[in-house]
Amino acid sequence: MTMKYIEHGAGGDADCMTLAEGPTPQAGPGQILIEVVCAGINRPDVLQRSGRYPPPPDASPVLGLEVAGRVAAVGAGVTEWTVGTGVTALTPGGGYAEYCVAAASHALPIPVGMDFATAAALPETWFTVWANLVDLGRLKRGERLLVHGGSSGIGLVAIQLAKHLGVECIVTVGNEEKAAFCRQAGAAHAINYRTADFADEVKTLTGGTGVDVILDMVGAPYLQRNLASLRRDGRLVYVAFLEGSKGEADLMPIMLKRLTVTGSTMRPRTPAEKTAIRDALAASIWPALARGELLPHLFARFPLAQVAEAHRLMESSRHIGKIVLEVGK
Repeated sequence: MTMKYIEHGAGGDADCMTLAEGPTPQAGPGQILIEVVCAGINRPDVLQRSGRYPPPPDASPVLGLEVAGRVAAVGAGVTEWTVGTGVTALTPGGGYAEYCVAAASHALPIPVGMDFATAAALPETWFTVWANLVDLGRLKRGERLLVHGGSSGIGLVAIQLAKHLGVECIVTVGNEEKAAFCRQAGAAHAINYRTADFADEVKTLTGGTGVDVILDMVGAPYLQRNLASLRRDGRLVYVAFLEGSKGEADLMPIMLKRLTVTGSTMRPRTPAEKTAIRDALAASIWPALARGELLPHLFARFPLAQVAEAHRLMESSRHIGKIVLEVGK
């Protein structure tokens, strides 16, 4: 049995991706085979395509870290899923294809009433935000959170999680349209980093006390101002380095304010760690999704064959929220 998938060869710009045909993967022990209806597009996909983020040795070389579709087959030992069930899943790769294999314990049911495109936009962002803000960042009710890139898929989920937890959220964005959207999504304040210094704004907004947690995907250029923006016992959490990971900074605030600087990526985590995150989301977030709360914003949908256009949109940063590939029906 063969399937269509996106091939990116040795990597390069968006035009290196082509529609190809190859063998359909098989579900191994503890795995499910998903007939993909939609797949989410994420920054790590762009990095992998360009040759800067190689997949783990045991992962599919095909792009795509999150999908939604129907269970087509179950591997040995799988009892929680049955063929034909609608699921959304975090995958180690392989999402840009008609069929994709995922660990059964990394899949979640599609919330009642939700379409496949919306469901495909859930796993990568929610797994990432929960792991970094709740597990690593220890974010809790009554605190203040600063999110850089508030209008991104990660940023909007962070805003929603903050609202869900009873946390005041401040975001940085690149224009007023994105600022207005973030405020509508639940951000208490949105700072346009092109017209204002975010550290000065945070100081004013918090009466000089600073925020408890910062979620940063920008990297080294923001380090000094991030440290200045944290209050005592604050936590700085990195999920990406879009503008570089190397730079110089005065680290004294870390000692004086007892700060924690941490971060993580999702793909290298162990299967057990991902399962634990899945279970936490199932208990704490999926009920709210089923009530029609915490929904992602879909900015654009593209047919699988137009994946290059979808990646160019992602790289332009013109989008607000998520970009999704429509693979099947």
